[in-house]
Amino acid sequence: MNENLFASFIAPTILGLPAAVLIILFPPLLIPTSKYLINNRLITTQQWLIKLTSKQMMAMHNTKGRTWSLMLVSLIIFIATTNLLGLLPHSFTPTTQLSMNLAMAIPLWAGAVIMGFRSKIKNALAHFLPQGTPTPLIPMLVIIETISLLIQPMALAVRLTANITAGHLLMHLIGSATLAMSTINLPSTLIIFTILILLTILEIAVALIQAYVFTLLVSLYLHNT
Repeated sequence: MNENLFASFIAPTILGLPAAVLIILFPPLLIPTSKYLINNRLITTQQWLIKLTSKQMMAMHNTKGRTWSLMLVSLIIFIATTNLLGLLPHSFTPTTQLSMNLAMAIPLWAGAVIMGFRSKIKNALAHFLPQGTPTPLIPMLVIIETISLLIQPMALAVRLTANITAGHLLMHLIGSATLAMSTINLPSTLIIFTILILLTILEIAVALIQAYVFTLLVSLYLHNT
């Protein structure tokens, strides 16, 4: 019970060297691949989910925007597997680190913005000043729209970090309460343990949903620029 509440969010080390890189590279190894002409059920289900997700995200884009499909599908698979592996006991979740989420969000956002300015510069600049804006409000609106554009990667990273961190903290607190109550009151322990199981199921859903939301917002930024 004296364990630090935030100990699970500290980046692990092996012989004094950071192990975060190895942890980040581990999830892609869990994605099954097939060398045969006829796939098994797992591979077939995986390909169906990937096709469904990419079709939903790419439906709004033109031909040039659909060139991002491979990157966005890879991104959602990486975030989802990383979030799910972080739910295992004594594991580390890289997506609880704001620095890593910013490292994913900033290049993707910058690429979408630069691509928008290169291909559709008039439409990109039009977002800074809505049509029909009164003349006295033009400077203020330009500043507001510029700030809203610049904070988009920060919003992406903070949203993912906050949701994953909050779920892990809540599971840690309820798990500690279950352990503490096990020697005091058995009926209360069973109730708290049931809540912990339900929360774990909810966190699995949150891990998948947050991966989808992060990727979908990047796709929307690409579409709007």
